[in-house]
Amino acid sequence: MTDLEYMDCAERLLQAVEQCCDRINDATDADIDNQRSGGMITLAFSNGSQIVINLQKPLHEVWMAAQSGGYHYRFDGSVWQDTKGGHDFFAQLRSDAAAQSGLVLDFRG
Repeated sequence: MTDLEYMDCAERLLQAVEQCCDRINDATDADIDNQRSGGMITLAFSNGSQIVINLQKPLHEVWMAAQSGGYHYRFDGSVWQDTKGGHDFFAQLRSDAAAQSGLVLDFRG
């Protein structure tokens, strides 16, 4: 993957996260405060916990930090897959957002 391809895929991922937060906030009482600064998005929940998603351009990865731990994702041609063989990005985001908000939230990429 070239740098340009990585940035295109990574930007689509960040935009999808922002759109999911907007949709969730419109449809539920979750009230996720999402702040974007360049290649980083911080999702803040009402209990004070956060999920931080940021781009790691030199590695062509996206990193996510949540209460459950830190995760590194690489694009496999169709999804952002955990480099340790775990869930795809949106499955992990759904799981962590549910755990940190106490609500079942529909994050779909």
